[in-house]
Amino acid sequence: MKVSVLTFGEVADIVNASSFDLKDVEDTDTLKQLLEDKFPRLKETRYAVAVDKKIVNQNVTLEDASIVALLPPFSGG
Repeated sequence: MKVSVLTFGEVADIVNASSFDLKDVEDTDTLKQLLEDKFPRLKETRYAVAVDKKIVNQNVTLEDASIVALLPPFSGG
């Protein structure tokens, strides 16, 4: 199973990529833990997780070809 990860703003700066693929990641909690272990600054950064264009606030099971976006806080009016 492969998922695509898109990053934006500060998150993209931390991981030094705007997109990448990950294999064998079952759910969003596992994905976040994997990335926060690899990029410790993410632990201190607020960001939202979206799966297939829907923001999720709880652990979500990922499917093959899911697209996960890591979004920094939004501001503006």
